[in-house]
Amino acid sequence: MGLIRRNMAVWLWSVIAVCSSTTIFLSGCKKEQAVAPHQPPVVSVMEVIRKDVPITFEHVAQTQSSHLVNINARVSGFLDKRVYTEGDIVKQGQVLFLMDPKPFQAQLSQTTAALSIQKSSLETARSNLARTKPLAEQNALSQKDLDDATGQFESAAAAVEQSRAQVETAQLNLSYTTITSPVTGVTGAAMQTDGTYISSTNSQLTTVAVLSPIWVNFSLSENELQKLRNQMAKGLLQKPKDDSYIVEVILVDGSVFPHTGQITFADPSYNSQTGTFLIRASVDNPKGVLRPNQYVRVRLKGAIRPGAILVPQAAIQQGPKGHFVWLVGKDGKTDQQPVVVGDWHENDWFIFEGLAAGEQVVIDGTLALRPDIPVAVKPYEPKANAAKSGK
Repeated sequence: MGLIRRNMAVWLWSVIAVCSSTTIFLSGCKKEQAVAPHQPPVVSVMEVIRKDVPITFEHVAQTQSSHLVNINARVSGFLDKRVYTEGDIVKQGQVLFLMDPKPFQAQLSQTTAALSIQKSSLETARSNLARTKPLAEQNALSQKDLDDATGQFESAAAAVEQSRAQVETAQLNLSYTTITSPVTGVTGAAMQTDGTYISSTNSQLTTVAVLSPIWVNFSLSENELQKLRNQMAKGLLQKPKDDSYIVEVILVDGSVFPHTGQITFADPSYNSQTGTFLIRASVDNPKGVLRPNQYVRVRLKGAIRPGAILVPQAAIQQGPKGHFVWLVGKDGKTDQQPVVVGDWHENDWFIFEGLAAGEQVVIDGTLALRPDIPVAVKPYEPKANAAKSGK
């Protein structure tokens, strides 16, 4: 029994020694793993600056000829031939169609002959009146003879004028058999084939569309128009003087058309079918690059946002109560600031309410932020500028 007690005592002291060593070892580990002091998050900040910012408006538009002419035959007859190439650009006065002139030449000859007869009758009546007048003054002839001679002369003179008018009409009808373009423009397809008898029921032959200037039509919805009016009323938007916007046309490949235009018409009536107001711009198109009914985009320049605040999109956060940004105060601590955002401008966002000039807005590093914590700040450098500085 004594041996057992001694062995138990030795074992107990061994256990106590091991536990003591373990406790000392763990205490040393805890000291070695002490947490390092907390470092404040690093954020990029930008100072709020108010400045006048030129802005543009873009809209989908469609081109339209400023002068579309329907080419119609003015007389009835057989169409001899088409002398233009469909779809080509023609000059003013260029011949497009020829009609059979023979019936009209015959009519001109007939009226010319009738005019000659009437002129002869007029000369006879004039001579008769010249003989009758002095005899009547000498009472050698009666007043009735003088009145008859005078009436015959005046009737013959009227007949000459009538025949002359018929000759002019025949000349006009003959000239109408050569159908020319009244304007310079692009031609449409021929609506009648050679040999067709043309009358009032099928008189339209083709169209010619003027290409320069060309109209560019686009629309503003009722909501867009009211939004612009509200912004102008609040001083957030200033339109150019006399509404003289500069209109740029953007082609389908994204390139900018070399000629600019001006707004020439704004429809005062609301289109209830489309829910829009029509606006028209006139653009020079000397080389005919733009054709009628093309879809393009128009860019309106000339408006500004006076004293505007622009903030990069990365700074704008969305919360349950709306948009907000993080500010860094003079004490170096953060704070949330609700803002009212406006339109996008390139890579930035207009801020209509919530910010003042001189405040420091956090652009990068917003994910780790909480209200009222100290941060380490550095100036914000836009990526474009950073790329340039790295070259």
